[in-house]
Amino acid sequence: MDFSITPDQTLMQESLIRTLEQSAGLDRVRAFAADPSDVGSDIWAALTDFGLPGLLIPEAYGGLGLSLLDAALMSEALGRNVTPAPFLGSCVLGPLALQLGGNGDQQTRWLPRIAAGEVRVGLGLSEPIAGARDGAGVRCEAGRLTGTCLFVDDGLHADLFLIADQSGQVHLVAGDAQGLSRQAMTSIDLTRRLGRLDLVNVAGEPLTASPDLLTRLRDAAWVMLAADMLGACDVMITKAVAYAGERRQFGRVIGSFQAVKHMCAEMAAEVEPARSLVWYAAYAFDAAPQEASLMAAHAKAHLSEIGRFVARTSTEVHGGMGITDLLGLHYWFKRLGLGRQWFGGPERVRLAAAQAQGLVA
Repeated sequence: MDFSITPDQTLMQESLIRTLEQSAGLDRVRAFAADPSDVGSDIWAALTDFGLPGLLIPEAYGGLGLSLLDAALMSEALGRNVTPAPFLGSCVLGPLALQLGGNGDQQTRWLPRIAAGEVRVGLGLSEPIAGARDGAGVRCEAGRLTGTCLFVDDGLHADLFLIADQSGQVHLVAGDAQGLSRQAMTSIDLTRRLGRLDLVNVAGEPLTASPDLLTRLRDAAWVMLAADMLGACDVMITKAVAYAGERRQFGRVIGSFQAVKHMCAEMAAEVEPARSLVWYAAYAFDAAPQEASLMAAHAKAHLSEIGRFVARTSTEVHGGMGITDLLGLHYWFKRLGLGRQWFGGPERVRLAAAQAQGLVA
């Protein structure tokens, strides 16, 4: 049996990497990171032309109708290029939420516009998934939402939000809803725009009341973040090996020293087995739903730990140059740092895995 990805999937991933090299190279990432007012419209336009917003949307609504494994391969490519784009909400969780929990009117109203790249979807799901901080959280009373959402993906510029209340019910909230205010949040990762939403008696449209909806969205988010971290790790290893083959010390390239060889080999040995874990977690989301939550948790927690190891080790191989802006290594380092904690750090995710197996209450 062949357990690898298909030639078409490989071709699609390679095509996206080439697109990103042209539209979102490191110089463009630097410019985005340096200017908080930059919304990356040109990058989003390139991704829309590629078809990324419609990746998971059925063909009947103008999308491609592909699987979460395809989305994971795209997320991996975005992580490789530290691409500043609202992929998680607009291309994955937004379409999934509407398909899994939206009624016919909601799907008809939003899915074609999302597939066309006209509507960007922000994510106010962090509190019920990763735990509330600083008193954040949203309560729903008589169909009205009040509270605070932190670490909202695309919080400043999204046209539509997925908001989860304290009970786990997911709501659609228009970006221009009365009583909704936004402000920027600063994180270590400047390639992602995070925001804070404050809601005061805001009207929301509830999606299905099924308790499984938020779990499915959480699982998809964990897989996408694991894939993004996998792509970032690949680049950091590649950069470390290339630098070790160029940098000379004591009359020799540093890659000839056994200690440096071991550092590079250890990074590769950690990442390669993780690749199949991420791919299988993405595959299981659609094909083996009984395993999906556990595999998503394993992928997110494992890549969080491997990402920290690779980020540190690659920087050490580069020595003092590793922390300079000249090489830009810090963009991958910080992207891995946020990916580790976003939607739950590895400790919290491992707890969810233990609960899924009945090991703890």
